[in-house]
Amino acid sequence: MTRAIAYYIRQLSAALTLLILVAIPISGQQNLRLNNNSGDDDFQGVIGKTDKDSKPYFAHPLQPKAGSPNIVYIVLDDVGFSDLGVYGSEIHTPNIDRLGLGGLRFNNFHTRAICSPTRAALLTGRNSHSVGVRTVADILNGYPNDRGRISPHATTLAEILRSAGYGTFAVGKWHLVPGYETTEAGPFDNWPLQRGFDHYYGFLGGLTDQYHPDLVQDNTHIDYPRRPNYHLSEDLVDHSITYIRNEQTTAPNRPFFLYLAFGAAHAPHQVPKPYIDKYVPVFEKGWDKTRQDRIARQKQLGVIPANTQLAPRNEGVKPWDSLSADEKRLFVRYQAAYAGFLEHADEQIGRLVDFLQDSGQLDNTLLVLISDNGANYEGGFEGWTNYVYGYTALSGFIPVKSTVPQGLEEIDEIGTDRNTTNYPRGWAMAGNTPFKLYKEFVHGGGVNDPLIIHWPKGIQDRGAIRQQFVDVIDITPTILDITGLRAPEVYHGIAQKPVEGASIAATFKDSSAPGPRHVQYFEQLGNRAIWKDGWKLVTEHKDGVDFDTDRWELYNLRDDFSETNDLAATNLAKVEELKKLWWSEAEKYGVLPLDGRGVKALRSLLAPPLGRSTLTLYPGQARIPARAAGAALGGFSLTAHVNRAGADSEGVLLSVGDSSAGYVFYVKDNHLVFDNNNLSSHQVLKSSAEVPTGESALRFQFTPGLLFGGTGELFINDQKVGETALTILPIITGFGALEVGRNSLSPVSQDYAGKGAFAFPDGQLLKVVVQISPAEKSEPAASNQNPETRK
Repeated sequence: MTRAIAYYIRQLSAALTLLILVAIPISGQQNLRLNNNSGDDDFQGVIGKTDKDSKPYFAHPLQPKAGSPNIVYIVLDDVGFSDLGVYGSEIHTPNIDRLGLGGLRFNNFHTRAICSPTRAALLTGRNSHSVGVRTVADILNGYPNDRGRISPHATTLAEILRSAGYGTFAVGKWHLVPGYETTEAGPFDNWPLQRGFDHYYGFLGGLTDQYHPDLVQDNTHIDYPRRPNYHLSEDLVDHSITYIRNEQTTAPNRPFFLYLAFGAAHAPHQVPKPYIDKYVPVFEKGWDKTRQDRIARQKQLGVIPANTQLAPRNEGVKPWDSLSADEKRLFVRYQAAYAGFLEHADEQIGRLVDFLQDSGQLDNTLLVLISDNGANYEGGFEGWTNYVYGYTALSGFIPVKSTVPQGLEEIDEIGTDRNTTNYPRGWAMAGNTPFKLYKEFVHGGGVNDPLIIHWPKGIQDRGAIRQQFVDVIDITPTILDITGLRAPEVYHGIAQKPVEGASIAATFKDSSAPGPRHVQYFEQLGNRAIWKDGWKLVTEHKDGVDFDTDRWELYNLRDDFSETNDLAATNLAKVEELKKLWWSEAEKYGVLPLDGRGVKALRSLLAPPLGRSTLTLYPGQARIPARAAGAALGGFSLTAHVNRAGADSEGVLLSVGDSSAGYVFYVKDNHLVFDNNNLSSHQVLKSSAEVPTGESALRFQFTPGLLFGGTGELFINDQKVGETALTILPIITGFGALEVGRNSLSPVSQDYAGKGAFAFPDGQLLKVVVQISPAEKSEPAASNQNPETRK
């Protein structure tokens, strides 16, 4: 008994010693310790033969300098310069407005015109081409400027802060990993946890269904919560609050970095009906009047100079008064869904801010809110009822669009879980008031976006507007400046590129503080611009056109905020000066070579599934994001080997895509079914014979014909039981997922909607063999597939 008591006393003493050492604060900690859990590597005690002649050592806990603020980045998606209340909108965003009026609004903030590059620049403080992210992560061109992920030679803010003792959480959209790396096979090098975040909850791609999201938690694909009234925006903030609360409960003095990237307000625009109904009367005035109202409000708020002119109507956008009554009714509903989606996201931001306030953390939380680019023009001139429509045209294949009559048939479903909409580009034009053009372009409408910085402890000039030219690469250097940290020159043995942005912390206290830079280049899909001390040279590039023929426009932004007075013809010397400067900057930051293929490079998504001609898939395996699975360009067959226990054994054998497009092979009511969801138009082939109980081989065979048409056949144990003509567009597999034995995302077929994942009973689906017939070689466009799997 005495020995036992003595043993426990020694253990308690050691534990108390450890607790005392752990509790010792380290002030002024500024150097990064990359191995804070390295154990023996940093042992500073003495090891003798026994504990009597040895000296223990417990490493001090890693802590940032005293008083370091919490950091929160909130990234909105496809939200235009004028879409927030404090930037002139009639959309109800009281919680974002509260941040703007309690902090600073910047009216001269610039992004990369599209999502992935902006996020890469934001997280690294470096130009996106420098770190290998030229455009969206799904398009790779084979050059160092376009790898679809952040270079290992560029640390993220999360890596720096975690190495300095911060807790780090990423929640929401990532889109900084190539499609072929998004499966459970990895590699995981470019997933959030491997780029500095302790926890991750969100979606890896560029967009997802808000009611049926393709979720990932840490390094694992998971099913979304099947609870009543589920919506992704709410779920993301729930997890943000949980991560913060969990950490603060056990480490209340440890600051955190939260990177919260909403799907809102990227298409599909999905939100509960009451949010949509609210905005129908608001936008019945149309997009022309909306623009006029917004620019007047912006001037009144001081968000733009009083002499700002409204940019001319963008090419192809019709005057609102010229539209028919049916067009107006439909187009208003589209915009109402967008506005409701944004207001709903604002409510979730309010919940997060309220939590920080109630927990006493808001005062020393530096919160940065941005949009990643301007408003999205990809809905075309008439909008979408199905988000895949726009990408069929962008990919260079047969363009399919949502017509007004079709939209009117589905008008009551806009915003619901049965519809994946995007608004007409007239509303995107209004969202970018007072600028011209849209997302993907480097005119103001693509790159001049909202920036709000809220930090009660560090900003006294609350509600003020700052006019300094600020680039997205300047945000992370500002955080490093405030926290007293530096980006490492070497990180985990890899030499790091220098940070290219500069701090804007001086503007927090001084409205007249100089801007962080004199020059900034822009490039997106061949569109180019250069800004130098208030002058901007910009050109819109057409796909396939020689770059030397692009027409350059010149603006003096000090007198012409909205880029409406082109001075190129009258100031040729300035044009030539800035053109030379653009090429110089392009070479300096790795922009070259210019790639003129534009979004037609999306054709590269259409590689054979997982790069192989034969796949054997098993139930229970994780779903494969469709952009990683690829598509069948020629003929293919699906053979499911089943052992049905009884006549009530039914469910999905294999599903590809989601409710917007795809196909699904399943058994229901004792019949074998193939439902080809051709952009929400269903071509259903049902077996003439019943599927027997016991073991059997169930096969679907597609034999291609002209274009994407062909013949579909069903077989039960090699006996043909059905045949029909089908049209299967390869672009469908850029969305949703490939799953075996279930359909866990939105239902590809409405035939089993309401039945959950409609999973085939456990143990009764043995495997599914996919056989791909050889297809004609596609043109060598940009690739989203691993070169090793494309040989």
